[in-house]
Amino acid sequence: MNPKTTALVLIEFQNDFTTEGGSLHEAVKSVMESTNMLENTVATAETARDLGATIIFVPISFSPDYHELSAQPYGILKGVVDSQSFRQGSWGAAIVDVLKPEPRDIVVEGKRGLCGFASTNLDFILRSRGITDIALGGFLTNCCIESTMRTGYEKGYGVVTLTDCTAAVSEEEQRFAVAKNFPMFSRPLDHKAFLAELGGTA
Repeated sequence: MNPKTTALVLIEFQNDFTTEGGSLHEAVKSVMESTNMLENTVATAETARDLGATIIFVPISFSPDYHELSAQPYGILKGVVDSQSFRQGSWGAAIVDVLKPEPRDIVVEGKRGLCGFASTNLDFILRSRGITDIALGGFLTNCCIESTMRTGYEKGYGVVTLTDCTAAVSEEEQRFAVAKNFPMFSRPLDHKAFLAELGGTA
C-alpha cells in the first residue's frame, strides 16, 4: 500500500466509548482490553502518520436535545439518546487524549448516524486528497465500522479493517463480525500487518 494514497479512518475514539466514566465505556471495556485496541490504534496512527498516510477522525456528536434525530429514535441511536452520549461540547464527545488529532490530521464533522460517509464530507475529502485505500478502526465493530466498510467498498475504495483496533459490546459480536462480515467487504488485517504493507512497523 502507498502511504500517500492511504487514509487511516478512526471512528468514534471519543471518551464516552474509550475512557473510564464514559457513558458507554463499560459496554465495550472488555473487548477493548481483549484486543488491546486503544494502544494498538495509538501505535498505528503514529507510525502511519510518520510514513505519510492521512489520519482522519470521524467522531459522532449531537446537540444536547438530540433534535437532529427523529422524535422516536430506535435501535442503536435510541441507546445513544437514552445514555445521553456524544453531546456536543461535552467531555464524553471529545476525542480521547491519547489520540488527540495533530494539526495535519483531519477531523470530519457531521456524523449523526452509523456510516462515516452518510452525513459527512468524508468521501469528498478522500477524493480531493487522491486517497484510494482506507483502513478503518474504532467503534462499534459490527455497527459504525461495518457500515462505513460496506459503503467504502461500494464506492470503490480499497478497504482494510483493522481487526485489533476495533471493539464491540461483546466478544461474540466481535468475533462474528471479524470472521464473517469483514472478509465480504474488506481485507481484515491486524495493525502490524497493515503497517507492514505501508512500509513500517508497529
